[in-house]
Amino acid sequence: MSLSPPRPKPWSRPRRQSAATAAALVCAVTAGTLLGAAGPAAAHGGPAEPGQSDLTPHVASPRVMAEMRDDEIAALGPEHAEEHARARAAIRGVGDYPQTTRTNRYNALTASQSSHNAAFDPATFGAFKEYFSSPDFGDHVALLPTGKVLLFSFERFESNPEKEPAPTQTTGKENAGRAFLWDPAKGTTPDAFKQVNPPTTDMPDGLGQPRPAPFFCSGHSFLPNGMLGVFGGNLGGNGGTGAKLSLIFDPWTETWTRNPDMSVGRWYPSVVTGADGRQLIMSGQSELGWGTPTPVVERFPAKGNPVPVGKNDTPKNTPVDRFKVDAPFTLDYPHLFSLNDGNVYGFGRQAAEQWKFDPVAESRSDLTARPDGRKRNYGSAVMLPGGVNGPDSALVLGGDRDNPSTLRFSNGSWAAEKSRAFGRTQDDTILLPDGKLMTVNGAYDIRDYGNGPYNPNADLKYRQIELRDDQGNWKLGPVQRLPRGYHSNAVVLPDGRVMVTGDELQQMANNTDINGTVSGIPGTTGPVTMNGTIEIYEPAYLSQGDRPSLDSAPAGAVGYDGKFLVRTSTPQQVSRAVLLSPTTSTHSVNTSQRHLELRITSRAGNNIQLQAPPTAAAAPPGYYLLFLLNDKGVPSVAKWVQLSSSA
Repeated sequence: MSLSPPRPKPWSRPRRQSAATAAALVCAVTAGTLLGAAGPAAAHGGPAEPGQSDLTPHVASPRVMAEMRDDEIAALGPEHAEEHARARAAIRGVGDYPQTTRTNRYNALTASQSSHNAAFDPATFGAFKEYFSSPDFGDHVALLPTGKVLLFSFERFESNPEKEPAPTQTTGKENAGRAFLWDPAKGTTPDAFKQVNPPTTDMPDGLGQPRPAPFFCSGHSFLPNGMLGVFGGNLGGNGGTGAKLSLIFDPWTETWTRNPDMSVGRWYPSVVTGADGRQLIMSGQSELGWGTPTPVVERFPAKGNPVPVGKNDTPKNTPVDRFKVDAPFTLDYPHLFSLNDGNVYGFGRQAAEQWKFDPVAESRSDLTARPDGRKRNYGSAVMLPGGVNGPDSALVLGGDRDNPSTLRFSNGSWAAEKSRAFGRTQDDTILLPDGKLMTVNGAYDIRDYGNGPYNPNADLKYRQIELRDDQGNWKLGPVQRLPRGYHSNAVVLPDGRVMVTGDELQQMANNTDINGTVSGIPGTTGPVTMNGTIEIYEPAYLSQGDRPSLDSAPAGAVGYDGKFLVRTSTPQQVSRAVLLSPTTSTHSVNTSQRHLELRITSRAGNNIQLQAPPTAAAAPPGYYLLFLLNDKGVPSVAKWVQLSSSA
């Protein structure tokens, strides 16, 4: 099913203004119109990128057509006049988005999902099972070692999906962060959530309006003690101005700690945890605003400060320090991966911006340019399973709306892998416990689902998942209910299900009660608007028979290459044991995913002896999901295991 916008009416429109007035309007909204989409991606009707056909008929949106004026068409020509019309439409907006439209859209999507998915056998393709409301958009997510999921984004200041929903251009109290925990063990009701907002902060914008820190569009990764480091955010204005925020979320106490600021602002940075347990922070637009990506690389904790290992080791008053070399990415949110040689590989969105960073020598070396020669927008990449020794290669998939190719980087060179069915950006590709890959979410471009920018009507294909088997073959599967593109996320839960969330524009466009509130959410002082939604997908392995059981695993940390016992009441069903690192992601960037096989060294009754990964380069220190699998790849419910160099 593809929902199409109304057919535009003829050019002539009764309302007129002078060309001078229109030009002034263009100047007034240039930053908001061109930069509010958080990137330089072209929209329908713009110049063709390499490999993109420029023969597609251009159709302006109805709200732009409504602003077209005969005098400007005569004086400037249709194309230039349309630029002025777009500027006026951006300022004028389109009023409220009717609740009837939201409800009708949701009903249509629900019906098309049911109809389309009837042809897919859950035992082969998996199935979407649950759909429920959430108090947060879920633009950022992290599966914590308590089993709870942290979701965070921003306070809603716009409910019309035909306008920019994020307060990128906003300064002051409206530019505020918000965060919630979801406990899957408590189900899908409002009391399964808890509000855990970031610290109240007086941002350096000169307004003196303290509010919860605006940490949306930050970067994040896990520390060895299971805490989440969050760096950067949005200071507001000038197309996206980077904040210097350095924050820690403690999953054990469910509280935030603010540390000393970074030396530079970062809006859209990437963060990765290396083999030494320290985090490298790269890229992001600086405190000067859009168009000023910082090359400065910083490290947390700074050298001389201990790496937190225990649950009580909360970094407080802990600074970052400057890494010796820069990372000159010209576009933000590069993919950063710590491969099993201990080096950090930075795969930039520009084909030529590919580098290797040595965290010990603090050096940078060039990698071979990505052979497609094309810029990739926000799209997925993932480290591939590497067996016992951890990943030695990565797969770059998404970000190119017109090219479905996938490229594998291994041993210093690139090779083409089997392509997906079509190109998509804003997608999320995740590692499943059985080592297979799943792509979910996606769009044509930023805020564009196939029918133009800020038009929530989506081509059905972007709702359809793709699955990759052990031989690298891709197959299309069932569709999710909502289209989810920009700011979408997916997380493998400890029970093997997949949580899908994010994309505030689509969540607002399909909210059956946009102003509805609920009470009783822990951590709140009054009614809360249920801004977001969560959908649950059950992979095929959950329809393939009984699971093995995992009854116990070590409560304390496990040392590298050390042997440890687990207990199972179904030893005869256990053929494999794997570690899967928990997801923390945003903007299609997930630096934490990792899949390792564990050696089974002995069996005795209900006890199975496993051997940990050989080194911290194979698996950086931290918390991992331990799954036992049968010979069909059906996983147990996971237990958490901490790997530590000091165990």
